[in-house]
Amino acid sequence: MPQHHQPSELAALGRTWVEAWNARDLERVLTLYDDDAEMTSDRIPVMGFDASGTVRGKNALRAYWGKALGLLPDLHFSLIDVFVSPDSVVVFYENERGKRICEYLRVNAAGLIVQGSANHLPH
Repeated sequence: MPQHHQPSELAALGRTWVEAWNARDLERVLTLYDDDAEMTSDRIPVMGFDASGTVRGKNALRAYWGKALGLLPDLHFSLIDVFVSPDSVVVFYENERGKRICEYLRVNAAGLIVQGSANHLPH
């Protein structure tokens, strides 16, 4: 049975996630994640990481996102909205290039992100 979280807590997590990225503070971003978290994105293989599109564990996340931050000096997310369920939050935002993205973040009982998925428009 999944842990149920208060909608306000999950919404706050989504806002904190955006703030941490906008501060370009990778270690702050990583504090939001469980040690065994996994992330899936179509950008992962393009950046030279796992061909499956999924990286697992904080060390892999640190390597992937560290490389991405180095390539995106103007990175900035403008929060559009957050959507919550009992065990997840979807952060809907626009990046510095005007692309709209939905980031699905599932959390564990401790409120740490265990699974993330970046969802982009198909075009």
